[in-house]
Amino acid sequence: MKQIEVQIMGQSYLLGCPEGGEPQLREAVERVDAAMCKIRDAGKVKARDRIAVLASLNLAFDLVQREAAPTPAASTPSPEPAEPGEDDARAAQLVQRLDQALAGDGHLL
Repeated sequence: MKQIEVQIMGQSYLLGCPEGGEPQLREAVERVDAAMCKIRDAGKVKARDRIAVLASLNLAFDLVQREAAPTPAASTPSPEPAEPGEDDARAAQLVQRLDQALAGDGHLL
């Protein structure tokens, strides 16, 4: 496994990278760096660890939304939620709980 040096929000990191995985790792680093810089530049959150948590939550939320989106090539239908709007309500509850946990650092979304 080779190592590559990257920068995220101005700080250098030495990361292990599997053979042939460098383009994907660099793309991931660019996404994380952009997400963290966006939160930092908004000015509401100053602590690097909180910026990292918010950025990872935002990226994970985007990934979950993308995975939940119907794809035209899907051969099997996805199961319907028990109640219409149940997933939206659950997501709203989770965002509210995160906002409360982060107190005055600003809202997740």
